[in-house]
Amino acid sequence: MALLVPVPWHPPGSEPAAWRAALAEDVVDLLARLAQAQPAIAATPADRALAEEIAWPGMRIYQVPTATVVPVLKAAAEDGFDQAAVIAADAADVPGMILGKLLRPLERKAVAIAPAGSSGALGVASVLPPPEWLADHDLDTVTPMRLRRTAPQPSDVESTPDWHRLRGPADLAALDPALEGWENTRTLLGG
Repeated sequence: MALLVPVPWHPPGSEPAAWRAALAEDVVDLLARLAQAQPAIAATPADRALAEEIAWPGMRIYQVPTATVVPVLKAAAEDGFDQAAVIAADAADVPGMILGKLLRPLERKAVAIAPAGSSGALGVASVLPPPEWLADHDLDTVTPMRLRRTAPQPSDVESTPDWHRLRGPADLAALDPALEGWENTRTLLGG
């Protein structure tokens, strides 16, 4: 599920709202094309209009009180799912295999996290309902160590391969032009 997160930076010459929408739409487009996954968007009331703008026809939109992990997981659990992944909607060029690697550990672990470079996370996945010990975090500050602190056993949280998010000018260098997808972000960047 793509979580509409705050995007504190945008490239010079681009409108902040257009940049945020392009990033989020690229993540949603990727999720919509994944086999064996039910794509959805999670948004706070302030972001509901953006969620409706970028959603594919029939795509679920979950309104959550905060742009944090646990409310999103609880919304998916209430909808009958037995596992879910919360993905930051500012990782425009994330490949599907990274998301698959985030979900795979749930066969044997309660929670998995894909770090996002030097800080925060690309996403958090959990069996549902989420474990009581899972503390709520936003994706900008959560780390594998933070999740392991509240787990009964540190091994209950699996760390998967990391992927970058686009939170600042230095992150543009991490974009891989050879990867398919991320058309909306690529267009805003001029190619």
